[in-house]
Amino acid sequence: MEFMTNSPEETEDVGRALGKIVKPGTVLAYTGDLGAGKTAFTRGLAKGLGVTEQVTSPTYTIVNEYLSGRIPLFHFDMYRLTSADDLWDIGWEDYLDRGGVCAVEWSERVAEVLEGAIRVCIEKTGENTRRITVKGGEQLADFSL
Repeated sequence: MEFMTNSPEETEDVGRALGKIVKPGTVLAYTGDLGAGKTAFTRGLAKGLGVTEQVTSPTYTIVNEYLSGRIPLFHFDMYRLTSADDLWDIGWEDYLDRGGVCAVEWSERVAEVLEGAIRVCIEKTGENTRRITVKGGEQLADFSL
């Protein structure tokens, strides 16, 4: 599926729609350049899950946990990791076992452990415009704006 957005709020709207249909244990693998809108998308995803906390980028913390929604949201930033081994070192398996939604920015750095993930590619097509492509997972049959 492909969506074109013209503002951060519209990017959040796509994330919110996905957040309404994802199930426990879902892994979302994000790709996109710096500033493409991955965190904006995650803010929307969190809203769709009913998260009430403020969503921020986990760039320096590696993972932010949001537990107030209908399903926990674990927001990862793999930019500073050098390999999938680093992901295991921060407790990836424990996060998977907790039954939340794992949203992984810079997923290409740990692609080998994200098999079966829903792929979310966010591309800048202009100053405020984005092309968001979402692929994979049976859950997407119910996904629409």
